[in-house]
Amino acid sequence: METPLHHPEPTTLAHTTRFHAARQPDAPALICENRTLTYGDLHRASNRLAHALRAAGLGEGDRVAYLGKESEHYYEALFACAKTGTVLVPVNWRLTATEVSHILRDSGTRLLFLEEEFATIVQNMPTAAPHTVVPVGAIAAWCAEHPDGDPEFEADPDTPVAQLYTSGTTGLPKGVVLAHRSFFAIRDALASEGLDWIDWRAGDIALVGIPGFHVGGLWWATQNLNAGTTVVVMRAFAARQAVDLIRDLGVTTACVVPAMLRMMLTEPGVGAQDFTTLRKTVYGGSPISEALLEESIAVLDCEFAQIYGLTETGNTAVCLPPAAHVPGGALMQAAGRPYPGVRAKVIDDQGRALPPGTVGEVCLHTPARMVAYWGLPDKTAQTLVDGWIHTGDAGYLDEDGHLFIHDRIKDVILVAGENVYPAEIENVLEHHPAVREAVVVGIPDERWGEKVHAFVVPAPGTRPSPRDLHTFLVPRLAAFKLPAAYEFTDHVPRNPSGKILRRELRDRFWADTARKVN
Repeated sequence: METPLHHPEPTTLAHTTRFHAARQPDAPALICENRTLTYGDLHRASNRLAHALRAAGLGEGDRVAYLGKESEHYYEALFACAKTGTVLVPVNWRLTATEVSHILRDSGTRLLFLEEEFATIVQNMPTAAPHTVVPVGAIAAWCAEHPDGDPEFEADPDTPVAQLYTSGTTGLPKGVVLAHRSFFAIRDALASEGLDWIDWRAGDIALVGIPGFHVGGLWWATQNLNAGTTVVVMRAFAARQAVDLIRDLGVTTACVVPAMLRMMLTEPGVGAQDFTTLRKTVYGGSPISEALLEESIAVLDCEFAQIYGLTETGNTAVCLPPAAHVPGGALMQAAGRPYPGVRAKVIDDQGRALPPGTVGEVCLHTPARMVAYWGLPDKTAQTLVDGWIHTGDAGYLDEDGHLFIHDRIKDVILVAGENVYPAEIENVLEHHPAVREAVVVGIPDERWGEKVHAFVVPAPGTRPSPRDLHTFLVPRLAAFKLPAAYEFTDHVPRNPSGKILRRELRDRFWADTARKVN
């Protein structure tokens, strides 16, 4: 069996490609479609791009956005930003023009790397595009005349390097600023205790199933690149292609959401013969059902590690290690336990710590935590309190420190690992002239984990149809946010102070489930 890699020397992403280009310049760093980029290639390409960013007038703290599917160019941009002190703003290409416009405007993006496939999104934005737009396909030509030597900028672990947008309960996405330390802290914690809950070994070939505009995808890719393994990049997840890549490239590790596992296992003809090289699967984004886990263990025949965290915690803060993945075992309903150096507590609505077994709000203290919400000091102060991230999830700790997630205080809906916030959909629905009020909840869905269900109170004298509402929402919301069903009602339940009793609307859909998340 291959031995685990030693703790890597890089301490920032600015060091990563330099370190591996010096030691293994011809080793494959990235494989995308039929293209392979070695560590030497990645180092030189990101250096040239870094010099081009500087020549374009961008410096430390400036925002550089990337709107495109996964490719080697995305990672060239990431490392170029790391080497210049600029901050990468990955944009979800599934968003609408209005949503993209908000992100670019809010972040103050000065330069946008834009894949041609999504040019119409930018053209249809209600606000002007950034002054400089560089087509992704033209990146090589744009920076070809620049040197491929190291830029002079030296980042430190607290230097911001990425700004990822998460939907908010107010309906407007917030920019979560992450520093270099967010991509090293958990790895350091595991190494410090010699734990292999999640590990990176010499010769590993890692599949990134989660897109890089999500913290899970970005974190998993950087962990592997920091360790010097090979990263297999999918332009966008497709189950048949993922199975073929695992089999044909000899993939040894993968990071996915449970819905992706389910889709791969239901592909016609897929069986154990397709996964013989896979040694570990890391999953997160939503809990896994015991039935799906049992099938995955039987077919993939590898170790499984569940990770739990938020963008605000720098991705994973809690892990259910492989040893706990025993179908029928007592811990299979747990999210896991904190990594070394990470602390978890559960508090009541007065901020007081609760004893084991008592449900309250989950708070996490991790060295990988965010720097701040971009431009939102009040929101930052509400979420990041004395070093603790208040997650908005309801749960409890057992006597041994295992965290169990019970429900969501913030009402977020998890659709195949995508965070969907009711307020965002409700705000748009209520702009329809035939809608007086809308309330959105998440309900169980066997394929996606959860789906969006909308309760609609029609405006007086109107009779909107589901088709009318769907047509109205399509250009305004990303497809994964669209309600799967509309239920028309003459009122929504409220408490005496007028607050909507969202739980009452959800409960009839979740009555037969042990957890109020799926």
